[in-house]
Amino acid sequence: MLDIKFIRENQDLIKKAIAAKKIKLDLDHLLALDEKRKKIQAQTDQLREQRNTLAKKSQQGKPTPEIIAAGKKLKEDIAAQENELAKIVDEYEDLMVKVPTPPSPDTPPGRDERDNVEVERNGKIPDFAFTAKDYISLAKNLDLLDLERGVKVAGYRGYYVKNEAVLLQMGLMMFALEKLISRGFTPIIPPTLVKEFVLFGSGYFSGRVYNKEIDEIYQVANEDKDESGEFRKENKFLIGTAEPSLLAYYSGEVLPEEKLPIKFCGFSQCYRSEIGSYGKDTKGIYRVHEFMKVEQVVICPADLSMAESLHAEMIGLSKELHEDLGLPYRQIQICSGDMSAGKYKMFDLEVWIPSRQGYGESGSASNFLDWQARRLDVRYKSGTSEKKYVYMLNNTALASARMLIAIMENYQNADGSITVPEVLRRYVGKDIIKR
Repeated sequence: MLDIKFIRENQDLIKKAIAAKKIKLDLDHLLALDEKRKKIQAQTDQLREQRNTLAKKSQQGKPTPEIIAAGKKLKEDIAAQENELAKIVDEYEDLMVKVPTPPSPDTPPGRDERDNVEVERNGKIPDFAFTAKDYISLAKNLDLLDLERGVKVAGYRGYYVKNEAVLLQMGLMMFALEKLISRGFTPIIPPTLVKEFVLFGSGYFSGRVYNKEIDEIYQVANEDKDESGEFRKENKFLIGTAEPSLLAYYSGEVLPEEKLPIKFCGFSQCYRSEIGSYGKDTKGIYRVHEFMKVEQVVICPADLSMAESLHAEMIGLSKELHEDLGLPYRQIQICSGDMSAGKYKMFDLEVWIPSRQGYGESGSASNFLDWQARRLDVRYKSGTSEKKYVYMLNNTALASARMLIAIMENYQNADGSITVPEVLRRYVGKDIIKR
């Protein structure tokens, strides 16, 4: 969400951002609504002042019929104004949450993922001297995954991770956490079942409220007992990444500037409905409803130069993790049309997956500037005592499912065994997975 004053003063810039990000929004209508909102608010306030003045007169003695009639008329007028104002504010707020952050000047223009730009490649793509297997065959022969029983128990996209694959997966998570902790990140296991404001605030709803037809979020039917023992219903949701929970940690708070930047690394189970990917990658674990992930989140002062530097640092850490694992990857800069409304700049890392004869997304890094902070009301007090909204950044460190795929396929041997990446051997307890 952006400041209405900034929007009004930068209309051309915002209109370009709306077009670049393909957002359905009439900015002129929004600004006209804002003017109407302010006008009706002023009129309503004036009527309330008149009512207060009339009430004071009534207290001076028995109210006359004229005062009683005037009071009744004011009450009706105020109710009508408040009703109209509520409708306008509702529409105004619906539109305000759609206003996008203008993309960075170096964001490539484009309509969709086909216009994303490759920045660099790293690592040698394996040239197997044998007929390579896909991870599904490898995992079945080595008893590392059970997809059939996963579907039986969990439904579409369900899976079991077994035997050494469990140690590989947990090793990946620990390896990422240990590296991030060594670089000054605070480790956190955040809540995965959260309140509605957390996902709205971080931008995971397409509008002001959850839309089950669009938002790739699981809503949980919930009726809890509160602290008094009374049953109450409250909308709760499963997170698709640790990012929302970590960003909401300081929601509604004012931080001292000297505490910034704050660096979190969150480990969590992640849940995604994959509504927008129906029919894609239906077999295996490339696209699943739940997986584990280590996420980076940074909260910093409203300093663009610092935010850009921290963004690059976060991406560099993810690159290091891929390189330490010996996995070929490439970095992609996301074009304007493939970015969501709040993002200022975004990069993806993609890991080489032999069976796809191509790269698959292994992580995303985004700089939102203060777009999320305004929704979550996270500010800091600068040296001048001025309160400003913080900047918020996020990036995947490692996600379990696709990294498991990449390791199994890139490290396979002619006999169907899998060599364990050197940095993970202390977690797995062996050099080679075989039967």
